[in-house]
Amino acid sequence: MNSATGGARGPDPRLTERQGDDGRVHFQPITWERLARTLAAHADGLEPADGGSWLRIGIDGAPAARPEEPAAHLAEALRSRGRPVLTVSTGGFLRPASLRYEYGRQDPDSYADSWFDTGALWREVFRPLDAGGSGRVLPDLWNPVTDRATRSPYQVLPEGGVLILHGPLLLGHWFPFDLAIHLSLSPGALRRRTQEGERWTLPAFARYEDEAAPAERADAVVRADDPHHPAWTGLGG
Repeated sequence: MNSATGGARGPDPRLTERQGDDGRVHFQPITWERLARTLAAHADGLEPADGGSWLRIGIDGAPAARPEEPAAHLAEALRSRGRPVLTVSTGGFLRPASLRYEYGRQDPDSYADSWFDTGALWREVFRPLDAGGSGRVLPDLWNPVTDRATRSPYQVLPEGGVLILHGPLLLGHWFPFDLAIHLSLSPGALRRRTQEGERWTLPAFARYEDEAAPAERADAVVRADDPHHPAWTGLGG
């Protein structure tokens, strides 16, 4: 499933399939563990859309939704099914501070447009997993604490392996996910669960909802307002 911002959007068939007779999207309670097992079983039956050797999964969610946690659960479930897995966080692909803070340290548009090095993600993570690629992936590039390159070694994902990329604002860059999961937070929950010092990012997520419509682009939506009681739409299509 590819995703991008911009352009006119008609009704998305994935969203329509998740709607009830009343036109509303319905969510069913699920545990994080059962969600991981269900997604792993579904992913195990998928073929990469490009005919290549590697499956690419995206777990999209604001930091307050903790996308790294369902990503870890899913990785464990896939490994239990015998699939090699490489989990990558977009937090390891931040741009240098001089670029992130070009318009100030708390600019929501910069956070949405300039903080994450999407070019490096394409170059170092996705293209090596294209059909005929090397499978040689860089797991991270930049350490935001030291503001220096991490110098991490490349990792080779064996054929038949699965990439899980997790982080915020994923579904607006044409990333070639074969399976995309969006962790949804209501505006109130997003504000409550975002640390006070990070609440300046909230307009960036409001803009993302408006421009990218991640709930429409995802193959499944998980409502995570209560981290102990998630609910989801199921898999459309």
